Amino acid sequence: MVTMNHLSVEDPDDSCPLLPEAAELDSPTAVHQRQRGVTQTHSSEFFLSRCVNLSLSVVLLVGCYSSLLVPAYFPLHTASNISQDWLQPEDLVLLNRSASLLSGPCRPFWSLNHLRPLSWSASLVDVPVFVQQDEAGSRDLSPPLGLQGTEEDLALALASLPQPGLPAALQRDGSCRRCVVVGSGGVLHGSHLGSHIDQYDIIIRLNNAPVPGFERDAGSRTTIRILYPEGAPHSAAEYSNTTMVALVVFKSLDLAWLTSIITQQPLSFWSKLWFWREVVDQIPLRAENFRILHPEIMHQTERVLQTYAYKQGKMVPTLGASAVVMALQLCDQVSLAGFGYDMQHPEARLHYYEAIHMDAMKAQVLHDVSAEKLFLRDLVAAGVVTDLTGAL
Repeated sequence: MVTMNHLSVEDPDDSCPLLPEAAELDSPTAVHQRQRGVTQTHSSEFFLSRCVNLSLSVVLLVGCYSSLLVPAYFPLHTASNISQDWLQPEDLVLLNRSASLLSGPCRPFWSLNHLRPLSWSASLVDVPVFVQQDEAGSRDLSPPLGLQGTEEDLALALASLPQPGLPAALQRDGSCRRCVVVGSGGVLHGSHLGSHIDQYDIIIRLNNAPVPGFERDAGSRTTIRILYPEGAPHSAAEYSNTTMVALVVFKSLDLAWLTSIITQQPLSFWSKLWFWREVVDQIPLRAENFRILHPEIMHQTERVLQTYAYKQGKMVPTLGASAVVMALQLCDQVSLAGFGYDMQHPEARLHYYEAIHMDAMKAQVLHDVSAEKLFLRDLVAAGVVTDLTGAL
């Protein structure tokens, strides 16, 4: 863009304006010389403006390309790096409700007292949490609902566990305890619930749901991380500030994997081929920090979910639903964070730690997420559990 300034000899901003009297006295040659001088002056100003405009154009062009290319070559690794310094009014309501819950006294047997009036509640009361020595092969169901066919690998795994049952720290000793089950749902993203989650007595997490880098929304502590081998986090940092890892058995080889982790004897190359995803060789926890989730947790959860299913048939509960049932056995008050799949909005975030959309759930056929949502909604409506993120 070129700016055309001072093109008239009658410019009122000129320091030496031409007066009518002086113009009449000038000779044609003098007038010609003055006009030539004015033309030269304006020509130099024209080229000066052109250089300035060209420089500005180059700067703007470089800036535009940088804004496009820098994210491409230096991408954000996770969605949690996006700054959110503001909260929606509904987020503030949830935060205030969570703070109010934590500021009040813990209420003994609150969850169980509210669970018992439900028609199917008997299935979820007094369910064993971890497998003990005398329970090898006790069920007639195959994994994950039982232990049939795993007897040999189960015996080896239990032999490697110094304390296979419920640890003293988790046994009911008369004190009131609060649990929070931290789901992986995208609704947890931007919730700012991390400091609230860390105040619970028992914090349960699922599979490889990350903690480092997501403390603002998901908290920083882990009491129990329940997982299967393919879902175990690969980063050693994910096990820091973790008390216990509980294995969910989906196949006999999962128990062999646990034994190899505890004894630090790697699995054979042939054994690793039977996992559907690469599994870790080491977990930086001591042997006494490992447990085997009792399959009765999964079995009783599946029985209740069948009452909500549109079609009867084989169903495997998600770790999230199973963790809620486990929490009911351990704590007086149970809260949930990061639960609730909204299939009506397929473009919504599926997990709090990645940008996968909700419609990815349509590809799986193992779980009945619709039945699970109805089940969890009834728990919330009955006051059995508290939904901290408000998606149920």
